[in-house]
This record gives sequence, C-alpha cells and structure tokens, in this order.
Amino acid sequence: MLTEFGKVLLFLIVGAMFVVGGLVASWLLRPHRPYPGKLSPYECGEEPVGEAWIRFNVRFYVIALIFLIFEVEVVFLFPWALVYRELGMFAFIEMAIFLAILLVGLAYVWVKGDLDWDKPKPHIPKIERSHSPLRASASAERVTA
Repeated sequence: MLTEFGKVLLFLIVGAMFVVGGLVASWLLRPHRPYPGKLSPYECGEEPVGEAWIRFNVRFYVIALIFLIFEVEVVFLFPWALVYRELGMFAFIEMAIFLAILLVGLAYVWVKGDLDWDKPKPHIPKIERSHSPLRASASAERVTA
C-alpha cells in the first residue's frame, strides 16, 4: 500500500518520465538536415544585419509588464461576474474597492508616462569649455621650448 505522499511521488516520477520520454522521442524522430539558412539567427526571410547583441529600449518590457499585470488582475472579474447575484452587496463593494485600486495603479502608470510609447529624451546640458588647463600648459611649454 502506498501512502498519500507515495502516490504524489509516483505521480511526479511518471510525469517526469513522460516529459523525458517526449524529449527523447522527438530527438530520435526529428529530421536532421542543416543548411546555412537554418543556421542563421532569423528564419523570417530577412537578412540579419549587425550584431545579435543590441540594446533594446526598456519601454518594451515595461509596457509588456504593465499589460500582464492589468490583464491578470482583470481575469479576477470573470468569476465574480458569474456569481455576483448570489454574493450580494458585500461582493459588489469588495469589487468596487478592487477596481479602485486598479484605477489608482493605472493612473500612477499614466502620470508617470510609462504608457507613452515615445518618451521625450531628457535634456542633458553640456558644458563647453574654451580651453582645458592641460592643453594650455602643453601649448605654453611648446612656446617656451
């Protein structure tokens, strides 16, 4: 007889065997026909230009994370909407508070400017010097020498 933990362990072992078995089967059955186009970084038909290691703007990730956060939170509205009539006014007030918190988060992100796709570049003032002290001393030495 297996205990409950033994059943869970057996389930995990069988699940791991399915994963490993699937990977090994796909490795054995796959066709192996490499060609230069397949080995290029892009298989979309465009020629790769430049280095593969380039800097991406952080805005892409920030907007994706904001979308995921709000998308996951909005998913909580569906179960609530299905049982809304059975839960009564208490559930309505709870959901109103939940939506208010979401709206505060949305307002914060909006005011911060993270929803703008094109942010203005910050103005960094440059200090222009007419001459540096090192250049002045080097030119004075040339004149006296």
